[in-house]
Amino acid sequence: MFVLQKLFQIRDQSNPDAEKPFLSHLDDLRITLSRIIITLLLSTILCYVFRNQLMDIIRHPVEQVWAQTQSTALSKLDPKPSVETWEKAVRVANDAIGLNTPQRKHFEKFVDSRDDHFSFHVESAFHYRIALAVDEKQRKDYVAKIPELSDHQRKQLTALVEGGPNAQLDAKGRMVLMQSLNPTEGFMLSVKLAFFAALVLSFPLLLYFLLQFILPGLHAKEQKALFPALGIGFFLFLTGVFFAYFIILPNVLDFFYNYSLDMGIQNDWRIGYYISFATQFVLIFGLAFELPVVVMTLVKLGILSYEMMRNTRSYAVLAIVVIAAIITPTPDALTLGLLAGPMYLLYEICIWLAYLLGKREAAREKAEEEERMARLLAAPKATSRPEEDESESDDEEEDEEFDQEHHSRYDEEFHDEEFHDEDHHAEEHDHERDPDEHGDLSPEKEEGEGEGEDDEHFTGPDSEEEDLYSQAPIEPDDAEGKDGDDEDSESDSQK
Repeated sequence: MFVLQKLFQIRDQSNPDAEKPFLSHLDDLRITLSRIIITLLLSTILCYVFRNQLMDIIRHPVEQVWAQTQSTALSKLDPKPSVETWEKAVRVANDAIGLNTPQRKHFEKFVDSRDDHFSFHVESAFHYRIALAVDEKQRKDYVAKIPELSDHQRKQLTALVEGGPNAQLDAKGRMVLMQSLNPTEGFMLSVKLAFFAALVLSFPLLLYFLLQFILPGLHAKEQKALFPALGIGFFLFLTGVFFAYFIILPNVLDFFYNYSLDMGIQNDWRIGYYISFATQFVLIFGLAFELPVVVMTLVKLGILSYEMMRNTRSYAVLAIVVIAAIITPTPDALTLGLLAGPMYLLYEICIWLAYLLGKREAAREKAEEEERMARLLAAPKATSRPEEDESESDDEEEDEEFDQEHHSRYDEEFHDEEFHDEDHHAEEHDHERDPDEHGDLSPEKEEGEGEGEDDEHFTGPDSEEEDLYSQAPIEPDDAEGKDGDDEDSESDSQK
């Protein structure tokens, strides 16, 4: 569960715009696993058709070890037979036991051999097989004292004793063809070998399905870049497989073969164990060579960076050695070094790739920033967005409505004041025409008293009216001014 949660967090980090709940991630995982299983099933069926060819391919490293060992043992012979000629000579020498020399030579004529020295090799194999029955410390003395033996034959036999080629019957068959100790083992090994071959054959599709699950929501440009990445990943995988198959595996098998011989152990390997060992060995190297794909994926997700990888190089070396020691199917230091060395070189390549990728990303961001600033500087200052224009027009309309409202209120106040002034002038005219109705007071006194009364009732200008006058001081129209002048002239004439 913990691993799934971490994996789903990586998916969300790679596509933050489309985060999914836990069950949706599980459904995507189910679809991915279904695709992988179907792909492996079809590939296994296809590879099973070529099971015999696959068996010959997986046996080739063992044949190579056998041929190399026998060729080294026969290297001091003169004339030197081939490995096939020596094996045939050993069989003829064993079958011709009990025959005298003329009978043995007659038998050799019917044996298909293209070597002109085949009879000489058969004679050497016959005496060598007898010498192997003597104690190892006394073999050279025995060969030196064999009667009726030519010097050339004695020298050849001495070289055979020193070289020590395998002279047992069907030794190659037991070594290369191996043994099956179970009735169903042959069929199960064919299926197993077909499955491992299907892993190699369908690896690009499997890697594509995994990257689709880990990195969802890829854009079209990223999807185009994904296929070259898959090609590079498949190339690295094949490089690891071929490196293990042609270089590492034969050397490892040769080491264990000769080590067993030095300890006096006969190498009769079982076919089931060998196929499991060889296929796991090859696939481990192929997956180990996928280190750049894994590291660059983590760099792309932002989990790793150039600075982090450079500063933690020593820890990475230790981790590589530990991982190589765990995944190698053999405990020897040679295999560990042959696996850890390429992995470390690939890790160093990943560091430089991360540096180049970070440098390219920084250059791209800088170019985008410069382009954005250039667009901002090239844009006209007076231009604005439609939303800003609409907001400014709405503000102007509100200001106009506010001004019109206050202007109308000011006009009403102004007209009320004019009407009040007209009534006041009319009362003054009435006092002037009929002074007796208001007592004996003279017009000057009445005016003084009126002013006193107005002063008593005057409380100062209204704050709202003052604010209106201060905000919108509007002059009276000329027509209103003329009407006021006419009224003043009429009142003077009445006086």
